[in-house]
Amino acid sequence: MREYLLTLCITAAVTYLLTGPVRKFAIVAGAMPEIRARDVHREPTPRLGGIAMFFGLCAGLLVADHLTNLSEVFEKSNEPRALLSGAALIWLIGVLDDKFEIDALIKLGGQMIAAGVMVMQGLTILWLPIPSVGSVALTQWQGTLLTVALVVITINAVNFVDGLDGLAAGMVCIAAAAFFLYAYRIWYSYGIEAAAPATLFSAILMGMCLGFLPHNMHPARIFMGDSGSMLIGLVLAAGAISITGQIDPDALKLFAGSEKAAVHQTVPVYIPLLLPLSIIAVPAADLISAIVRRTWRGQSPFAADRGHLHHRLLEIGHSHSRAVWIMYFWSALIAFGSLAYSVNSASMWIVLGVVFLSAIGLVLLLLPRFTPRVPMWAQAVVPPRYRRRRPVVAESVESVEVEQRTPVAVGVAGVNGATALRAHAHAPERRKAETSR
Repeated sequence: MREYLLTLCITAAVTYLLTGPVRKFAIVAGAMPEIRARDVHREPTPRLGGIAMFFGLCAGLLVADHLTNLSEVFEKSNEPRALLSGAALIWLIGVLDDKFEIDALIKLGGQMIAAGVMVMQGLTILWLPIPSVGSVALTQWQGTLLTVALVVITINAVNFVDGLDGLAAGMVCIAAAAFFLYAYRIWYSYGIEAAAPATLFSAILMGMCLGFLPHNMHPARIFMGDSGSMLIGLVLAAGAISITGQIDPDALKLFAGSEKAAVHQTVPVYIPLLLPLSIIAVPAADLISAIVRRTWRGQSPFAADRGHLHHRLLEIGHSHSRAVWIMYFWSALIAFGSLAYSVNSASMWIVLGVVFLSAIGLVLLLLPRFTPRVPMWAQAVVPPRYRRRRPVVAESVESVEVEQRTPVAVGVAGVNGATALRAHAHAPERRKAETSR
């Protein structure tokens, strides 16, 4: 555990320290696209944050290769090298897209090629655990197609949810934390060395997200861009492929009684990780709804719009930060709920806890729809949005209309917050006094 935590901290430190210089480089390189209709930020913000995240990934793998216990992962498995090869390719495609905005079909082809590169180096799904059947071996073509599909779905799900400051990095960090606990349990508790690569990938992924989040929280100073969102999506998919399709459930039959029982025991997490609906359920649901919505309108599935989940949260009335925290809450509930259910699927308290927290999440989600009438004696202890508004006098309404019709001079406060200068009432008298002197 200490070596995993050391790798996580170094990855986070390298990502954090490099993000500042990368921001300056992005400004010089002109990677600051104009604000689009679907964007929610008000000022042009540099991209290319994925550069710092990629070097954080490289630093994490380099440190892990020189540690006593984690170095065995590189000796016994080729999966870390496969991950680095696919990550480098998808990162280059993302950097080009952040700068030149390449076509969506070209990016899709690059994602498939990156997945194929990992498959060629051994990072692929070999079998699937099926309930009441056991482990089903896949042919080479079946494993390749399933691996490529999982990588493409995960990358685009993370890319689609990257619409608010800190949203994608935070949600993937939550998913990686739950994934790390599950993989570490398989590796440490059951003694299965094949789970070590997935545990390493999730620790590095947490470091990448934690190092980038301080620069990306609202108001963001830099965006990760496609170079970052596709990169973390690929790393997340690589961990799911490693632990879902590489570990034979037969290795758990000594602890579960039989192979079928082992499959039943691990299905609550194996199947969600495979699809993947547990750790990235929110972005996956956003991806599916976006495809259905755009296809229904006769548009391309890759056409951009303002119908994503985070856009709808803002339309309901949530603030930017509150919308992000609500998405965090649901991601953590699904990810850690599945993790707890996989540990003890027979416990009714886990199901009741998930249901109770889901009810709280729904209340928080629909909170702007409610406008409770607060008594006058409680006006001072509630937020301003819940206080009763005083009736507006007719004279004040007329004065407001006159002020709205009056043109605002350049340099006066109120013009989109662009300047802090304001007109002073005593400025003419001060000039006269100075001239008279």
